[in-house]
Amino acid sequence: MKHTAVNPSLFTPTLLGPTHLPNRLVMAPLTRNRADADGVPGELMATYYAQRASAGLIIAEGTTPNATGQTYPHIPGIHNAAQIAGWRQVTDAVRAAGGTMFLQLQHGGRVGHPDNSGLVQHAPSAIALPETVHTPAGRRPAVVPHAMTVDDIHATVADFAQAARNAVAAGFAGVEVHGANGMLLHQFLSENTNRRDDAYGGPVAHRVRFAVEVTRAVADAIGPERTGLRISPANTVNGIEEGDTERIYAELVGALSDLGLAYLHLELADPRQPFFTRLRETWPGTLMANPDLGPTVPADGGRAAGERLLAAGADVIALGRAFLANPDLVERLRTGAPLNEVREKYTMYVGGPTGYTDYPTLREANGLVAVRAG
Repeated sequence: MKHTAVNPSLFTPTLLGPTHLPNRLVMAPLTRNRADADGVPGELMATYYAQRASAGLIIAEGTTPNATGQTYPHIPGIHNAAQIAGWRQVTDAVRAAGGTMFLQLQHGGRVGHPDNSGLVQHAPSAIALPETVHTPAGRRPAVVPHAMTVDDIHATVADFAQAARNAVAAGFAGVEVHGANGMLLHQFLSENTNRRDDAYGGPVAHRVRFAVEVTRAVADAIGPERTGLRISPANTVNGIEEGDTERIYAELVGALSDLGLAYLHLELADPRQPFFTRLRETWPGTLMANPDLGPTVPADGGRAAGERLLAAGADVIALGRAFLANPDLVERLRTGAPLNEVREKYTMYVGGPTGYTDYPTLREANGLVAVRAG
């Protein structure tokens, strides 16, 4: 049972299953491309996440459950011993700093390239991503993915479950299944990427089956109280066209509502939209909301938007870009202190400490302690 409070604020505690959160500000999963070429997290990633340990919860970036799920270069994995050990270094550093982490499990489906993974991508249907893909040699046209057989589907479900076990072994308190942003689960949900005529395609009840099976398998592996699911209804990123959004998510939420998940994570949430109200009314558990802040981070870092979502019924608020530039974001929002601005987009996804571990805290900015880049 989740902790409740009268008129909760961003700074009141709560529970996600057995996981105590000292505040309701969650660091959203953010692709940063800082693992090594084999998908192994290193010391720089440990520094980055430990810097942000004051978040009520950190959800670590999308991490591949198997080799075919890799999207871009330097994306971390959680499917071999070296990757597990690398992530253990990260979770140990965050725990030592007083923080708690979940890990997002992300299979890219058709979003990827053989130059990145060494393998042809797997997807619901043999329909290529309608854009180029970043590779070590630059941007390349997307390839037509392999249409998954039923055996492929079952194997991938099992890979998600094993990846969840690996994440717990690496020190994570739980995992988030990535069902959003045009990745594999979202591809199964959507009409234009799922042209199957078997039990995993066609009617909405069939198209949600893969997402339901993955989520249930992960919950069975590590416990539903350690399992979250992220969704992004009507998001057209990565060439997605759902076609029947309302029916898709009513079916999906209905199929999972009795499972006792730690949370459902709604991306680009807006309390003024009827969809948000209906989702809050039908989802019986913790609702994590990631506010739609537009193309630039507002001066308050999203505090006002988060407070509106809490007032409308969300339980915890996930912020992304504001956490990139402000390792001590919780304290800055609590005190109304000015925020660092996010630097150029390039350093968000490429490189070493620049634009990653060199954003100063308030104490560093005021010269009270030395700035360290990692």
